[in-house]
Formats: sequence, C-alpha cells, structure tokens
Amino acid sequence: MDSNIDGAWFDAQYNNRARVPGHAEILARWASDSVQTQASHPAQLDLHYGDSAAETLDVFPASRADAPVLFFIHGGYWRALDKSDHSFVAPAFVDAGATVVVPNYALCPVVSVEEIARQMTRALAWTWKNVAGGGRAGGGKPRRIVVAGHSAGGHLAAMLLCCRWRNVLAGMPAQPVAAAVSVSGLFDLKPIMHTPFLQADLRLTAAMAQRTSPAGFAPPKSPLLSLVGADESEEFLRQNRLIRERWGAAAVPVCEEIAGANHFTVLDDLVQPAGHAHQLTLVAQSVIPCTGFAGLAAGVAAATDCGILPMGKTTLHSVITVVAPGIEPQNVKVSAITGRVPRALWGKAH
Repeated sequence: MDSNIDGAWFDAQYNNRARVPGHAEILARWASDSVQTQASHPAQLDLHYGDSAAETLDVFPASRADAPVLFFIHGGYWRALDKSDHSFVAPAFVDAGATVVVPNYALCPVVSVEEIARQMTRALAWTWKNVAGGGRAGGGKPRRIVVAGHSAGGHLAAMLLCCRWRNVLAGMPAQPVAAAVSVSGLFDLKPIMHTPFLQADLRLTAAMAQRTSPAGFAPPKSPLLSLVGADESEEFLRQNRLIRERWGAAAVPVCEEIAGANHFTVLDDLVQPAGHAHQLTLVAQSVIPCTGFAGLAAGVAAATDCGILPMGKTTLHSVITVVAPGIEPQNVKVSAITGRVPRALWGKAH
C-alpha cells in the first residue's frame, strides 16, 4: 500500500458496492432469506447482552444439548446492516448440529469502531455464560466457541481472538474462542483513514486505527482461518495476505482466496453446505477443544488429504465429533453483561 495514493484510489479499492453492480440484489436476497429463516427455524430473537438498545443478539439453537456454538458477526463497514439481515447464515450450521448466535452492534458514527469491538466482547461473554455452558446458566464447565465474521465482522472476529477475556467478565477462561473464521476481513485499518466514503462516518484517527488493527497485535493463542474472494480488490487480497504475514502460518493455518467470488458472493461459500469456507468452519468446530494450532492444522490437513475440503462435495457430518455444549432453546437464561468494560482489552502489539 502506498500512503501517497489519493482518496479516489482508496475509494475504488474499498467501495465494494460500487465494485459489484449486482450488490443490491444480493443484499435483498440476504434479507429475504433471513425473514424465511426466522419464520421457519426455532429462535430466541433480540436477547439483550448489554445495556444499550443496540446490544441484542439472536440465538438459533441446535436440536441437541451438546452442540458447538458458532458466533457470527455481520459486516457493513461498522456503519450499516443489521443482524436481522444475516439470519440466513444459521440454517446450514444448525442442520450440521451447531447452535448459531448472531449479535447486533451500534453503528458508526453514533459509536466508534473501538466501542463496537467492546460491544462484541460483551456479546461473546454473554454467549459464553448463557449459551455455551460457561457459567451457572449453562450448567457446565467453561466451553469454547468458534467465531466467524464477514468484512467488518471478519475484523471483529480477529479482534475477539486477541481479547483479554478476564478483563471482560470475571470467571471467563483466558481464551474461550477455539478458532475464528474471517471472510473478507480487514486487519489493518490505517488505509480506511484515507478512504473518504468511509472516513466520513468512521472518523478514525491514527491512534484509533492502531488500537483496532489486529495485524499490529501479537499472534493469538487460537487460530484464525482467513478467506477472501479471489475477485475482490487488490486491497482486500492484500489484507488477507497481511494477517498471515504478521501472525505467521501457525496462527493463520488457512489463508486462501475463494475462486470466482466477489465481496458479497464469498459469503455464499460460508453458508452453503458444499462451500469450502463452510466445511473449514465445521473442521474448526470438530476439534474443540483443540491442542494449540497444531490440532486445527492437523484437522484441516486431514480433511484436505481425504478430499473433503478441495472438492467441496462431501459434508463433514460423518467425521465431526462435537464436544462443545449448547442448550435447548427453552433453557436459555437471559443475563445481560452490564457495567463498563475496561479499556485494556486487546493483546500486546508486535
């Protein structure tokens, strides 16, 4: 990235709606599919995880109590869209045996990117306490969760990997997140400062960009699977490579481009059972709890060796051993995470 390139270049690189002429139809399909999901699948909607009106989440429970938990964070450049537009993510994972949690967050410019990241820590803590069996509400030992996110949600997923969880909620394990899956994520926010159509709402300063750029943090203790559409802009492809370069192959065992996918259609690869991203996510869930990075890398390698992942034609249901618990929908106990979250939340910088 050349910091001397003008704002028009950055706008062209980061304005995905301008880059994809059919984006309106895709967003409309997401909304329509989400309405259908809410009508056809059991769900606990608009549960409060924090104090503000925006701090709500939806839970789509698995049919059994020992389900893994997928925590999906929507995109929209921290300034647009809503969890209700992303219920469509849930069905394929629920059918595969997972409980799916989709959180909302307040949007810029009403709040900052930093505050959105803090809200996601509260949402994840709520999920750990109420859905994943991490506290008395779940009735079990602390369990681990797989976080996934698209675009800005991919950025937030990486941030959660680097969180100091014991500063969020007393009693939490040091790392409740088993793995994260970032689809078209952003890991270096400094270019956003030079992107006029975004900066007007995000209002990032150099210090804020540094504090919220996962690429500047030390590698986390749980792995990140980083994916991007092969047809996305040079900057999104660079962002995807950057996190592997900064964190290393041990922390980022998967760093790939999805052939034929743009910034919007790449999400289809996550939600369709035959999709590469979908199956990688199931592999991540199958090794909970895993033994460091090697456990996940071995699981990915084993699935690749047997032809499951590259072909994208065989589901992983028969090879997954699920050990992370969920709870039946009637047992969800709503308990908001209240109070001010400390500022010292993120991992040390390189």
